[in-house]
Amino acid sequence: MIRLANLVKRYSSDTQIGPISLELPAGGIVALVGPNGAGKSTVLTMMGRLLSPDEGSVEVGGLDVHRTPSKQVAKTVSILRQENHFVTRLTVRQLVGFGRYPYNGGRLTQEDEDRISEAIDFLNLTELEQRFLDQLSGGQRQRAYVAMVLAQHTEYLLLDEPLNNLDAQHSVQMMQQLRRAADELGRTIVIVLHDINFAAAYSDTIVAMEEGRIAVHGTPDEIIRDDVLTRVFRTPVTVVDGPTGRFAAYHRGAVG
Repeated sequence: MIRLANLVKRYSSDTQIGPISLELPAGGIVALVGPNGAGKSTVLTMMGRLLSPDEGSVEVGGLDVHRTPSKQVAKTVSILRQENHFVTRLTVRQLVGFGRYPYNGGRLTQEDEDRISEAIDFLNLTELEQRFLDQLSGGQRQRAYVAMVLAQHTEYLLLDEPLNNLDAQHSVQMMQQLRRAADELGRTIVIVLHDINFAAAYSDTIVAMEEGRIAVHGTPDEIIRDDVLTRVFRTPVTVVDGPTGRFAAYHRGAVG
């Protein structure tokens, strides 16, 4: 379970995230959605210990992530930020190997090699594992970063906008692979998404944020509604029943 208790991050006297209190069950995919500046990435990075809250606490898998030793936390929760700055002359396999650092301190064992290979195979990167990062397309590189997080072999994965710079085809493939990781590997995945329709199609729980607070959370059926989405995103939205479920249609509006 993930438990946020009265979580607050202050940026100035009139700008803060929270207070936020929320409990999320283990298993499946949780989508964090909302307008730009709503606080989604801030909450995710506090969950992953990359940002310290000013008040409140975060528990992931029974651990208080801001009071537990880093090495122990890194075996329970892994996080992928929006911005990743790795040496471009790393190969895919070398990059994915960084996910094993909490276990080996940089000295790979056979178990590490096996976990690396499993993550590479799972993300369909086998043919690319000896390629350098600067030889990859944006979509391939993004899959390599997700493979690195998967190789960390944690129960909880936190992903900040992993669909950035991906076209429609590769976004669908990424979400399908994350769905498989939740279903087949038993992972709990919390993912920041801009596209509400990907959240509707692939997540088990949607948490919608606005102005640093949680506006509403629940199942896709509870959240993908005209009134809820129109209020959260502050633009008219009509929910349509499609061949694979509900999706949000944004109004074109009048021009001039």
